[in-house]
Amino acid sequence: MKRVLSNKWSIAVFVLPTVLFFTYIVIIPIVKTLIYSLLNEIPAKVGDQSHFVGLENYIKMFTAGRRNTFPGAVVNSLLYAALSVFVQLPFSMLIALLLANGAKGESMYRNTFFVPVVISSVVVSLLWQRIYKGMLPRAFEALNWTIPKNGFLGNKDTKIWFSFLPSLWQYVGYHMLLMYGALKSIPQDVLEAAKVDGAAGAKLAFRIQIPMIKPMLKVCLSFSLIGSFKLFDTPWILLERSNMDLPALSMYVEMFSNHKYSYASAQAMFIVVECLVFTVILNWLFREKREGGKEMKGR
Repeated sequence: MKRVLSNKWSIAVFVLPTVLFFTYIVIIPIVKTLIYSLLNEIPAKVGDQSHFVGLENYIKMFTAGRRNTFPGAVVNSLLYAALSVFVQLPFSMLIALLLANGAKGESMYRNTFFVPVVISSVVVSLLWQRIYKGMLPRAFEALNWTIPKNGFLGNKDTKIWFSFLPSLWQYVGYHMLLMYGALKSIPQDVLEAAKVDGAAGAKLAFRIQIPMIKPMLKVCLSFSLIGSFKLFDTPWILLERSNMDLPALSMYVEMFSNHKYSYASAQAMFIVVECLVFTVILNWLFREKREGGKEMKGR
């Protein structure tokens, strides 16, 4: 086995199928989308004319205009990303810490919190739609609270918050399980030594456990941010295709309803670049340093 791995040609043979597959389903579509975004229109058939317009579609995305909702869509995606990072992930971390530290019924609670993850987003959306249109209004009436005009999903001031809630709820268990697995992989002798030194509860969590699972926190943050920027299915179903400003929804409408394929391609490229930029920022924030300020490669 060592002889095979030491041969560069052998490694290339094993890696080549994956590289070709990745290139075909990821790299080539991104390159084609980039090319389409620089044209005035994508030719629908042989003989159709199109010409190069450069960054015109990208400028159009952020040019002020009454009908241009893309800047607001970007703001909404950033708002959802903030909710994911500062609400969803801390809650997932809290659950993971409680379970990893030996809570009663650990296995049952772990499975219970993970159940929404395996449920289809369509089912989750329809479930919460019934809650917003039936159970929640009745609860508000019983408590004599004011129900928003046009309902929770019909009011322009509240629909964004209530359309985000199902997605946040659905993936709490996903991040919890990732963090839980990382916490359980911490060597017991490290935890026992910390407890002997007087670390317990929050002190143990913040000084020992959380710092030791930084690589997994980075993974959870990456998944959370990327998922926020490409959020599509839950708001689309929950709001019954009504006006909801998010980048992925705007791209879908421009492409399949308005048939502006080049403009939609520019929006798609913006989402790709946005995800890439935030991934680079995360890598920079989670970089490790040696003594003397030299950067140390991640383990």
